[in-house]
Amino acid sequence: MRVFVTGAAGFIGSETTKELIANGHQVVGLARSEANVATLQKLGAEVHYGSLQDLDSLKRGARGADGVIHLAFIHDFSKFAENGAIDRTAIEAMGDELAGTNKPFIVTSGTGLIASGVVVTEDMRRESSAHVPRVSEQAGLAYASRGVRAMAIRLPQVHGADGKAGLISYLVELARQKGAAAYVGGGAERWAAAHVLDVARLYRLALENGTVDGIYHAVGEEGVAMHEVIDVIGRALNVPVVSIRKEQAGEYYGPLVMFAGLDMPASSALTQQRLDWTPAGIGLIADIGRPNYFKA
Repeated sequence: MRVFVTGAAGFIGSETTKELIANGHQVVGLARSEANVATLQKLGAEVHYGSLQDLDSLKRGARGADGVIHLAFIHDFSKFAENGAIDRTAIEAMGDELAGTNKPFIVTSGTGLIASGVVVTEDMRRESSAHVPRVSEQAGLAYASRGVRAMAIRLPQVHGADGKAGLISYLVELARQKGAAAYVGGGAERWAAAHVLDVARLYRLALENGTVDGIYHAVGEEGVAMHEVIDVIGRALNVPVVSIRKEQAGEYYGPLVMFAGLDMPASSALTQQRLDWTPAGIGLIADIGRPNYFKA
């Protein structure tokens, strides 16, 4: 299958590209910089020049593909609403090209901010909210009724390459800036996690076997306690670990405050059953606890 992949040169995208090529697919990767081009060429992917804001390039990429995997997102939480709008427009540009073709179209979402205090499952639908301006899931799945095999993969905290661990990477930078690693209250909130190689394999399986309107969870661990994560960060950076009150979270977390103290466990039981996918990667704490994982 000829697959157009946005974000193909990124942390998760590069592993997904390798997984697809190793299993006989041809990858056409979106590239917006020479560094992206070099990475894609090294991986053996075809280069497609463009960006999320170059809608013509996205339309051409989708038009010439047998399927699309949308992994790219501008991860600047100080401009979350603006970047969410860019993401939605990009999805609609590609989705319109795929309408009526029954080709697979996978968009990327998250397991968090769906329901609080419960283990989120694949059957729980994400509702639109002014507090969550990223609407990739809703925008992508809308094409299920327009003749597209539209699917969404929800990501937890994805780890597996030095320095990379989803939102946890941002917490590391905050700890460096603030001189302390902090959790809210007792740090009992849980965040789901997965190893990047397991995640890459799930994207391939969904592309090959996923069903229209399918939601899949790339979850290897249902929930890792935040105090464990912050303890690892404190040791790695040699900074104190502290507890802060909820009312102090805005000052410490800044644009990430929406995630502060948030309980975000998630299950992948249905995904494992439906796509015959079994996560096998090392756990989050063991992985990020390796020496120099969060090197300067």
